Amino acid sequence: MLHILGRREDGYHELQTLFQFLDYGDELTFAVRDDGVIKLHTEFAGVPHDSNLIVKAAKNLQQQSGCPLGIDIWIDKVLPMGGGIGGGSSNAATTLLGLNHLWQLGWDQDRLAALGLTLGADVPVFVRGHAAFAEGVGEKLTPVDPEEPWYLVLVPQVSVSTAEIFSDPLLTRNSSPIKVRPVPKGNSRNDCLPVVARRYPEVRNALNLLGKFTEAKLTGTGSCVFGGFPSKAEADKVSALLTETLTGFVAKGSNVSMLHRKLQSLLYKGIEC
Repeated sequence: MLHILGRREDGYHELQTLFQFLDYGDELTFAVRDDGVIKLHTEFAGVPHDSNLIVKAAKNLQQQSGCPLGIDIWIDKVLPMGGGIGGGSSNAATTLLGLNHLWQLGWDQDRLAALGLTLGADVPVFVRGHAAFAEGVGEKLTPVDPEEPWYLVLVPQVSVSTAEIFSDPLLTRNSSPIKVRPVPKGNSRNDCLPVVARRYPEVRNALNLLGKFTEAKLTGTGSCVFGGFPSKAEADKVSALLTETLTGFVAKGSNVSMLHRKLQSLLYKGIEC
């Protein structure tokens, strides 16, 4: 769900939303270097090296910590860019947590999350790594434990501009705040959906097709569309029908991120990664 409560004086919007993770994502590889150089070896079309959130995260952490070490970074990119499922933000958070460990900085989650917020409103939830009810611009987090279904995620071949959606005059900006915890059922509305569906027929088509099998929802401002299923078999069955004409994938919902499970495993084994 994504409810927009109003526009702030700084142009950002007050909102309430619910974050949950997928057991599906990009994979980052790090190698420490002793010359202070930060180098992302994977190139992204249309994204200059120093503008990538991964590089920004590494440089900001290096600068604020005073660490003399550098890092080589590679990424195996599987999440769609511009799909609204947090790929860039999760990679930035992974970089902060990974380098905190590799550079042996000893920063706690609060400090890392505060730095993450300067990179993007939804970076802190990936730093903390637990499903959360979010308020403010998305940075005020309350841990929650919703059900963990299997999801079918459809990826319309269009990039939705978040700024364009939030500046649309027809966007709902006066939703009443939810004051009950946990979030009551029936509050799964996304206030951005009507605007996105009107502007982007590719997204509207994906919503309509998936909606024949389950409740179809929009990821933030999109463009990705998703629906939950009680089992992998059911999600796979619908995926086989819809991905003949649409790109998509099936993934398990999780209340603890893969990143945090990996870090806990490494710390438990006493492994330096």
